[in-house]
Amino acid sequence: MNTEEVRVEHDSMGDVEVPKNMLYQAQTQRAVNNFTVSGREMPAPFIRALAMVKYCAASVNSSLSLLDAQIAEAITESCEEISAGEYLNHFPVDVFQTGSGTSSNMNMNEVVATLATIKCGIDISPNDHVNMSQSSNDAVPTAIQISAVLECENRLLPALDILTSTLVDKEAEVGHIVKTGRTHLMDAMPVTFGQELEAWRRQMTCCQRGITFALEEVRKLAQGGTAVGTGINAHPQFASLFATEITAFTGTRFEPHSHPFNVMGSQDALVGLSGQLRNLAVAVMKISNDLRWMNSGPLAGLGEIELESLQPGSSIMPGKVNPVIPESSAMVAAQVMGNDVTIGIAGQSGNFELNVMLPLIADNLLDSIHLMANALNLLATKAIATFKVREDRVGAALERNPILVTAFNPVIGYLKAADIAKKAYNENRAIIEVALEETDLTREQLDALLDPAALTRGGIADK
Repeated sequence: MNTEEVRVEHDSMGDVEVPKNMLYQAQTQRAVNNFTVSGREMPAPFIRALAMVKYCAASVNSSLSLLDAQIAEAITESCEEISAGEYLNHFPVDVFQTGSGTSSNMNMNEVVATLATIKCGIDISPNDHVNMSQSSNDAVPTAIQISAVLECENRLLPALDILTSTLVDKEAEVGHIVKTGRTHLMDAMPVTFGQELEAWRRQMTCCQRGITFALEEVRKLAQGGTAVGTGINAHPQFASLFATEITAFTGTRFEPHSHPFNVMGSQDALVGLSGQLRNLAVAVMKISNDLRWMNSGPLAGLGEIELESLQPGSSIMPGKVNPVIPESSAMVAAQVMGNDVTIGIAGQSGNFELNVMLPLIADNLLDSIHLMANALNLLATKAIATFKVREDRVGAALERNPILVTAFNPVIGYLKAADIAKKAYNENRAIIEVALEETDLTREQLDALLDPAALTRGGIADK
């Protein structure tokens, strides 16, 4: 760096040159120099949550008469600005850093200390003041927990509500239409669009329930455990007062973990939440692929529905339109499943009293929440809400579906019904035409037995 563009900062290891325009200090610069790995910085929701940790810690320390009130006010004001999204460009530390996230914790301590010093004119220490009653080992997992809860509550769960509501509306719109059911991608007994849409909706409801349940463990915070879980250098009331403070600050419920060793040495609650996000990704993949198949064609595929035309589908084939939103959602689902594998492996790295892949867990977990929230919104508004059913195509396929003979089983037996199905298929004729020739059933009886809407209700047909 040009000497005119830098200042010299000092830490326990000596002097370090830091860019003049950056708010961080020596330890952050060492991390920037050391971890030239991905160029990927820690997620903004994590940075904002870590600022909330520093805010609440300063407030509690002040209330316990451990921190000067003027210093505490300068710290909390600075943290409010960062948690609101300001100064994010001053947090450059790579995701692939020290496994405890110490570099990110010190990055926050230093930026807050610099801002607070400017505000009050007192030399504020990153370690002694901003990091009071804390360690990277409890502050970083706590920031991951807070950011995960807030991102789920503010973005993911509302997106799930939107998709669920959209499915309800679509059921009301097209749910009565009967179509050919499919198993093994082959024609099966009839179902209604409503039954398929309800199945999707129930998947979403189940996923939402699982995520909400998993968040209950994530709300139990590590803060107060300090270095190894014993609470060294923290006031005995610090953990409970911190939980009360962060609950008030965020407007959502948190509590101190009864045994902080659990949420410092292991990250089971976050691994569990990731598992629920994986379940959601599996459901989204299934729904996306169903939409793609139903939309396929439009002439040589199933062509049951017509998704909204959003953009040209080919650089060489004029007029081609592709199912871009389900494809995008399926890719998101694949990424989230991969993130879950990464988080599972990272969760195993709890060596004795500390997990040492915390930044990786933060990055992948928050990425999964972010991606799923966006994908759910797009799937709801640009695919499910706007698709149209091609009723003529659906009706024609249903009429010639040889599997309708299943309704004859209790009347004429499986083998005779199979003969009728084969003949109808081989001669490309409607089932009812062949059945009139091959059985002594009347047209009225056959109409009743083969009524597609009645067949979607199950049960045994009257002889």
